[in-house]
Amino acid sequence: GVTSNRPFDGYEIPAKVYGTPYYLTLEERNAVYDMDLSDDPALASHRDVFMFQCLVGCRYGDLQRLTKDNIVDGFLEYYPQKSLRNGKGSVVRVPLNEKAKAILARQKADGNRLFPKHCRQSYNSDIRLLLQLLGINRTVTVLNRHTHETEQHPLYELATSHLARRTFIGNLYKKVKDQELVASLTGHSPGSKAFARYRTIDEDMKKEIIDKIN
Repeated sequence: GVTSNRPFDGYEIPAKVYGTPYYLTLEERNAVYDMDLSDDPALASHRDVFMFQCLVGCRYGDLQRLTKDNIVDGFLEYYPQKSLRNGKGSVVRVPLNEKAKAILARQKADGNRLFPKHCRQSYNSDIRLLLQLLGINRTVTVLNRHTHETEQHPLYELATSHLARRTFIGNLYKKVKDQELVASLTGHSPGSKAFARYRTIDEDMKKEIIDKIN
């Protein structure tokens, strides 16, 4: 009684293709961190949230769940929700540097929340505005996920909250070049293929390894 009709045999689902990762350099990140936004408290609040993400690497969904109880002995401790949904649960512990501690010290969130609750759409819009105000408009080549054609855009046009996670991972990997160490701070599984979406091998890293055989 099993049908022999297989109408989808003639179709193939193409593999997902991700372009070269892009992220803020440490200099660009610090320029955002140091912006004088005393005349715009709402934009300053979004800047602080974005910078905290850049400094701890958590996803926006996890950030929204953080409370003061997640700060333990100078570390941010949390379970990444995406990993839990995929049946992989282990706590992520990220040490807070001085910039992250300074951001937390000036928060005035209600109750036990770590940050005030924000609308994600306005948050992403303000991230793009922050970068545009600073002139962070270097051209980035990206792959259109629908057409698989390359496109060029100024960086600020592409910025969203997830740029913070890429900034955290990309700069850490550039410094230590150890996927397992960086993955332990981001919630990626050991040997995760998804990790490759966030890191890139830049020209400085290529020169450094070639110099080792000079």
